[in-house]
Amino acid sequence: MSATRLDTAALTTALAELNALGQGGWSRSDDQLCKTFVFPDFVRAFGFMTQVALIAESMNHHPDWSNIYGQVRVALSTHESGGITERDIELARQMERLSGNG
Repeated sequence: MSATRLDTAALTTALAELNALGQGGWSRSDDQLCKTFVFPDFVRAFGFMTQVALIAESMNHHPDWSNIYGQVRVALSTHESGGITERDIELARQMERLSGNG
């Protein structure tokens, strides 16, 4: 999986594909891919984070995120590339799948 920073056209396409997978909500903020996942309660939000953590560890690609009750805010970027790469897109796809949206 490439750690090359995506150009504007590739990023626009990837965002459209991600937003078509589930309930949308993915956006670009500076050089990060962002979304807030909403769950009915803390336990489900934390369960989601636990599942994502296992995938992120296997990818050696870890999200910047925070959790407040039923919300998980995510910001993805590939620090060594200085922006969004295919690694971030793939982790976002996995998050959609695990959230029950994708």
